[in-house]
Amino acid sequence: MKITDLFLSQDKTFSFEFFPPRDEISAVDFGINIGRLMKLSPSFVTVTYGAGGSTQERTFALVDYLQNRIGLTTVAHYTCVNATRDKVRADLEALSAKGIQNLMLLRGDPPKGETKFAPPAGGFRYASELFEYVEDQFDFCKAGAAYIEKHPEAISLEEDILNLKTKVDAGADFLITQLFFINELYYQFVAMARETGINQRIIPGIIPLTSYAQIERFTKMSAATIPDELRDKIETYKNNPPKMYQAGIDFTISQCKDLLDNGAPGLHFYTLNKSRAAIEIFESL
Repeated sequence: MKITDLFLSQDKTFSFEFFPPRDEISAVDFGINIGRLMKLSPSFVTVTYGAGGSTQERTFALVDYLQNRIGLTTVAHYTCVNATRDKVRADLEALSAKGIQNLMLLRGDPPKGETKFAPPAGGFRYASELFEYVEDQFDFCKAGAAYIEKHPEAISLEEDILNLKTKVDAGADFLITQLFFINELYYQFVAMARETGINQRIIPGIIPLTSYAQIERFTKMSAATIPDELRDKIETYKNNPPKMYQAGIDFTISQCKDLLDNGAPGLHFYTLNKSRAAIEIFESL
């Protein structure tokens, strides 16, 4: 089923992101967590792959498994990295043959060891070019990424929203934001997007900070601002993992409730392939 068809019957969607397990032990943990999360009946799930296009084959295998063996409506991530037009066509024909109807189209990060994104000969420089190609050649439902505090390479938020409008005009059917912790920034972003003519659903991307070690990694990865309230709790409980975990869960529950109460069209949880935090937050809502 296409996600846009789900929107016709679901005013708010609840979804999860996964990545392929790295090894046999991770695969066992992943299977257990998938079983737990299935009980929540998510609207859909997405499957990402590593920087530089790594794990792409395992991503496609996992998408096939979740869609056709487990029965979940599944979205496959697909990036411009190392993707010529011929490769894009072959990859998307393979996904279509497996019954996949939904894609998350991204430019992607540079391969490991490289600092700047460089398209291959015959490839795509921007996600909007990939959207345009897929829109013209295939019949997928297409999701795009949105950065409520602007893409790290954009000069300003205003410029980034104009770039997002280009992506939407090229065929994006809905948008999922990168993780964030300050809801007012999301509301501001949505208002600016609407003023620019972006009318698609903008689903908030949510991740609970449940351990001290996550702080630097997540903020570096997404450039997300951590509010003083959460930062103070993190500093207070950095040597007390159980209290740190609960403080992160409580903050995220409050964040999610506020988003839903103020019109957000659902929530997309970045699970890191773990189920406990996502289940506790989801059930509390």
